[in-house]
Amino acid sequence: MDLFRCGTNSFNHKVMANNKEQKLFTEFPPVTTEQWEEVITKDLKGADYQKKLVWRTAEGFNVRPYYRAEDLKEIKHLEAGIGEFPYVRGVKKCNKWRIYQTLEVECPKEANATALAALKGGAEGLGFVIKNKEFSAADLDTLLAGIDLKSVEITFSGCATAAVAELMIAKADREGLDPEETRINFMLDPIAGKLTLKGTFGCSEDGSKAFNKIKELIEKADKYKKMRMIGINGQNFHNSGSTIVQELAFTLAAGHEYIVKLTEAGLGIDQIAPRMRFSMAVSSNYFMEIAKFRAARMLWANIVKAYNPQCPCSAKMFTHAVTSKWNITAYDPYVNMLRGTTEAMSAAISAIHSLEVLPFNTAYEKPTEFSSRIARNVQLLLKNESHFDNVVDPAGGSYYIENLTQSIAEQAWALFKEVEDKGGYIAAFKAGFIQDAVEASANKKDLNIATRREILLGTNQYPNFTETADPVITEEVVSREAKACGCGCKAGAESAVRPLKPYRGGMAFEAMRLSVDRSGKQPKAFMLTCGSLAMARARAQFSSNFFGCAGIKPIDNTFFKSVEEGVKAALESKAEIVVVCAADDDYATVAPQVKELLGDKAILVVAGAPACMPELEAQGIKNFIHVRSNVLETLQAYIKELGI
Repeated sequence: MDLFRCGTNSFNHKVMANNKEQKLFTEFPPVTTEQWEEVITKDLKGADYQKKLVWRTAEGFNVRPYYRAEDLKEIKHLEAGIGEFPYVRGVKKCNKWRIYQTLEVECPKEANATALAALKGGAEGLGFVIKNKEFSAADLDTLLAGIDLKSVEITFSGCATAAVAELMIAKADREGLDPEETRINFMLDPIAGKLTLKGTFGCSEDGSKAFNKIKELIEKADKYKKMRMIGINGQNFHNSGSTIVQELAFTLAAGHEYIVKLTEAGLGIDQIAPRMRFSMAVSSNYFMEIAKFRAARMLWANIVKAYNPQCPCSAKMFTHAVTSKWNITAYDPYVNMLRGTTEAMSAAISAIHSLEVLPFNTAYEKPTEFSSRIARNVQLLLKNESHFDNVVDPAGGSYYIENLTQSIAEQAWALFKEVEDKGGYIAAFKAGFIQDAVEASANKKDLNIATRREILLGTNQYPNFTETADPVITEEVVSREAKACGCGCKAGAESAVRPLKPYRGGMAFEAMRLSVDRSGKQPKAFMLTCGSLAMARARAQFSSNFFGCAGIKPIDNTFFKSVEEGVKAALESKAEIVVVCAADDDYATVAPQVKELLGDKAILVVAGAPACMPELEAQGIKNFIHVRSNVLETLQAYIKELGI
């Protein structure tokens, strides 16, 4: 009886829920796209729809203000399920990615201790950057002591990776490691790594020695199906300033070049494709990055399919994601934790194989125990508290993300074909095509940062006024000259062709601020607030942030009842820069008064771009800052004028 009553109640609840749902839909009838557009057009009041609401991305396509179910009709990849070709929704029916931590190996014993601590702290994969070219079998044994190679994935990069691969294969044979459980990657990448960052293959002009070595290692490790010999460093494009589409297209082109070279050497597609590991950056462009990895799997699957693999699994893309180095800042470094978290979420949602969150202090020092722990904890929180690993492809079916996936795939495929038409990645790179494209994108990004169209929090907007450079931040840290590449060499050294140069987006601002911090001076900018209180305060806040980006200390003030009072306080502060903060209508009278009282005792700046600017300029007032200013160039000019 109780059981019957329980079942009846359950049935009644379902009926009531259905009735409520039906009633709800009755009260809110469907709205057509035409009706939405009619309301939007009315609200725009004659403004241009395209300019106001449509976003033209750096990737070369438009993003509309909203998407509806009807926008999915033309998207063909929706027909495939999770784990099905072309693998847009993931290559497996789960979302269990590996938490990675990379360590530099100078002393194998010390690196082993750090690695074991990382594993205890939650790492599931270890990257070892070998710094010693004379790395021996004994060094390898010391490095891997106590690490369970059945459960932990290992990735080797750096100097003598090929030699380490030989040692590792011999160790696996000697110790009888399980061929089905041994997951080891070797980041051998003469194309997207060495050629791209150094401009030369080094060992041979055409890279033939490197390709032959990869072929030899693939054949030696034939029984170890989860040993991957080729690591395509796609993040090098992003970290050099590329767009998302460029990073994807050039990464795919580099991957395809390996297929071409190794098939010419006699290997089959089923021997080559499963031995490849794609490593790409994930930036703070949240939805675009989710779409990028989904598009990457689809495009790579179609590239491999063209070679008629015997095993469908050969078309599955093995992807590793690394949070963006380009976004990381040396100043206000704790903000990097926020960037890394957002980026990690994008990667986790997009169903990658493994992920590394870079420690927040990566820009200026070797990661500490604390910064490494925080980086791991970002992923542990996503897994253990947010349960991201329990949901497969949560983005699937999203009108917006599915359209982004399709748009990115189309643009990347077009660029990939353009590279192929030029003879493939190597030919296109030697011709300068890839460098020209990435550098053009980097220049646009630099301009966007300089003009604050792209924000790096704490660097070009909302700086920490009280912060001074950490002693470990040197001029080299903020310099865009040749940076060290993965093997520890200097990028660009002995280049046969022009290489790409990875850098960080905030470096120009950081170099400027460092010059002020290390000058031995403490320049100040005084906010002379007068006229309309509301506008005076708004412009004082804007100007404080403006000058704070250069390490010029802002002296903010609530309000001065008269210009005389404000100028007196400014002179008493001994500030080198005085910023007049008022409403546009006030400047015609206020600014000339300030100039007359101030004389040449400080640099006079007007906050805003008032209509009376030509009249003020005619009176000798030359300095104006506003939202359209090139913040970087303007601040550099003031610093030069101050003699710093």
